[in-house]
Amino acid sequence: MTERFFDVAVIGGGAAGMAAALELDSRGFSCAIVEREDFLGGILMQCIHNGFGIHEFTQELTGPEFAERFIERVLESKIEVFLNTTVTRFDADCGSPSASSCPPPPINKTLVCVSPNGVTLVRCRAVVLAMGCRERNRGNIRIPGSRPAGVFTAGLAQRLVNIEGYIPGREIVIIGSGDIGLIMARRMSWVGCTVKAVIEIMPYPAGLTRNIVQCLKDFGIPLFLSCQTTNIFGNDRVEGVEVTPMENGVPVPEKRFRIDCDTVLLSVGLVPENELSRAAGVELSVATGGPLVDSGLMTSIDGVFACGNALHVHDLADWVSQESRMAGRYVAEWLGGSRPVLQIPTKPGSNVRYVSPGRVDPARDNKVYLRSLVVKNNAVLELRLGKRVIKSVKKTRVQPSEMIGVNIRPKDFPGVAEREDVALEFCIT
Repeated sequence: MTERFFDVAVIGGGAAGMAAALELDSRGFSCAIVEREDFLGGILMQCIHNGFGIHEFTQELTGPEFAERFIERVLESKIEVFLNTTVTRFDADCGSPSASSCPPPPINKTLVCVSPNGVTLVRCRAVVLAMGCRERNRGNIRIPGSRPAGVFTAGLAQRLVNIEGYIPGREIVIIGSGDIGLIMARRMSWVGCTVKAVIEIMPYPAGLTRNIVQCLKDFGIPLFLSCQTTNIFGNDRVEGVEVTPMENGVPVPEKRFRIDCDTVLLSVGLVPENELSRAAGVELSVATGGPLVDSGLMTSIDGVFACGNALHVHDLADWVSQESRMAGRYVAEWLGGSRPVLQIPTKPGSNVRYVSPGRVDPARDNKVYLRSLVVKNNAVLELRLGKRVIKSVKKTRVQPSEMIGVNIRPKDFPGVAEREDVALEFCIT
């Protein structure tokens, strides 16, 4: 067993972890990235399609190209990288976030890291949770039927095709219209498979509009909205699925039909990777599944921060890297003794599913992300503090599949009282 000491340990070597670590390194803090795979880049390395980097690099890149931009900078920096290393336990001082401003904070956090070389104790002053997200599976949505071979999550199928070089099946039905599923509909078509249909339980697609066009319409793949998958048939191998249309949210059994196939891909949503966070005592959000954080992206444990898909699921890697750079800056400020004087709670209002972070600082610029509960054209996003509308933003279109980002600056808080019991409410009208 060995011991290593750093100012900050970042758990996860994807876009979020690398962006946060690079920000910290640029500010002179010692930093380690702990990554369970034997390569940096995370899920980006299997996303060989383009569409990445338009905002981050003003270029359209593939996932590996996007990741490589960060990997090169990490390898040129002083950041120490632990690959093929899994954090099995995370011990921290579980006190509430402190108002103390005496730098530097103590080294009071320990990651128990296991690799083929043995056990390493990484001791640090602060931790950044950047583990990304995981896919929901068949058990999460309780599809009835037998348990044959040929049922995969869309992300696993993507890895099999793009990394391992295997084709999971020939006649495909995709359950759920999340972005990974849509992209895999196109990918499976490219390798010579037949994608019979995409089945979506909601009355609107769950993926980005551009993916609906480029991955389904361009390939003539049917999308069945307001339809529930009510059975998977097959003994040794998938033989088909039963689909039941829904009217006003209620299944209509007399209209059910069968689609023959040998493979089912599940694209039924992503959730933040939160087992390590939960085990460490981090308070989690019911709405997102990720940690609850304040205006500095700090969790309920002092000195533990979260960013990227481990905080809430983003729809673009560009937004992940943007948010994670902010996290790195906030960690650096915290290590330097900076603490907010006032933090105003945020909360979702009408037609808003969630708001992140859970607090904003009226004394500095804030970037807040939220998701709509409705599909609406010519919408207005209102920020309400008590009975006042302090900011109003017109949106050409909002829908649950597309995350909304809004900048909130000190000028948006005229005459804010020195109190934290009035929440900033986000509403879509």
